[in-house]
Amino acid sequence: MRIHILGICGTFMGGIALLARELGHQVSGSDANVYPPMSTLLACNGITLMEGYDPEHLRGALDVVVVGNAMSRGNPAVEHVLNRGMRYTSGPQWLAENLLQDRWVMAVAGTHGKTTTTSMLAWMLEHAGLKPGFLIGGVAENFGTSARVGDAPFFVVEADEYDTAFFDKRSKFLHYRPRTAILNNLEYDHADIFPDLAAIQTQFHHLVRTIPGEGLIISPARDAALNATLARGCWTPRATLGEGGDWQARPLAPDYSRFEVVLRGQALAAVEWETAGRHNALNALAAIAAARHAGVQPATSIAALRGFRSVKRRMEKLAEIDGVTIYDDFAHHPTAVAATLAALRARIGAGVRIIAVLEPRSNTMKLGVHRQELAHALAGADAALLLRPEGLGWDLSEATRALGSRRQVFGSVEEIIAALAAMVRRGDQILIMSNGGFGGIHQRLPAVLRGHRAGN
Repeated sequence: MRIHILGICGTFMGGIALLARELGHQVSGSDANVYPPMSTLLACNGITLMEGYDPEHLRGALDVVVVGNAMSRGNPAVEHVLNRGMRYTSGPQWLAENLLQDRWVMAVAGTHGKTTTTSMLAWMLEHAGLKPGFLIGGVAENFGTSARVGDAPFFVVEADEYDTAFFDKRSKFLHYRPRTAILNNLEYDHADIFPDLAAIQTQFHHLVRTIPGEGLIISPARDAALNATLARGCWTPRATLGEGGDWQARPLAPDYSRFEVVLRGQALAAVEWETAGRHNALNALAAIAAARHAGVQPATSIAALRGFRSVKRRMEKLAEIDGVTIYDDFAHHPTAVAATLAALRARIGAGVRIIAVLEPRSNTMKLGVHRQELAHALAGADAALLLRPEGLGWDLSEATRALGSRRQVFGSVEEIIAALAAMVRRGDQILIMSNGGFGGIHQRLPAVLRGHRAGN
């Protein structure tokens, strides 16, 4: 079958391309920005990439066009598909129809932690010898890829609540029909899609309605938004996490690099791993509980975590230059920003300076929904350097005024890099946070700091 994918370089659609290619299909795709690492990964797997959305990309005997949710009416490729009456579908629907039928689907949903938890769960099943299929919204370091068909029966999927496509406004996860579902947490996000938290809760409850009575829902014991969602009706057994829950993490180190797994008051075993943060310990509990539902003993899952390598862009160490350490993290929601800063502080201890560098890039952040929470989220940093994106409809300086002299707001990445080069000193920890490319700062800053060191 010949498949063309519109929006192929997104993490989800790139994963769909890899799965289709592994199934033996001839795959090509278009995107507005074809760039590494996804472009390299796709090209290495024999997938033809085309820059832009020229209708000429759709010539020839295509069997189906898979349309990414970044596509909208008015896009020339979309208009060509509709005008020619070509067969088209969405990424989630293609996945459901071609891979998830007759599989034991294990879905990981929630506002935060989906990618990391999905990677953990897939790795636990792999460690247990089950060779699961998976689709992860990032490159899982343990596998070196974001997607794999795997062996039946298990398929682990990152279950996003974002809408499916321009022609299907349901959340993506409603296509997956999971037997095991992790609901990590629930907060207001995606303000470009959902008017309020209640609208997201409705989509989550639609998901709950699809989980069989012989399945399992895993969620925090004290997440108010999730508990209110489940109170609308739940027909599936539930395992709970965290304070007051069935599964708990008892810290053995301040940064949770060591913690004890406790099930209903009984200590099972200790986790020792490279990952940090209380939030990641809770992610691990969710994955352990899900793997147990699939028949993997907690001891096996805990052993797997000792070899777990997190996903790229999750407090990923980019460089250490003359005693200055640079990290990259995908955090962009205030809750995630605060959790990432807390995890880094717990790891390095007091007396070491953390410099937070943030790009408020997400649609929700640009709309100003969380602007009142931003200063509090950044309070764990000793200094905060913020990029003011073009067209931002609110005053970034005013929103973060509570940080006082600790924060600086800049109009360009070049200004941020120059400020960092002038202020950093040995021992500093620089934490770059963005859900985008951030103007290439991840590559440019280390180069500038190395140049300064060479010049001194």
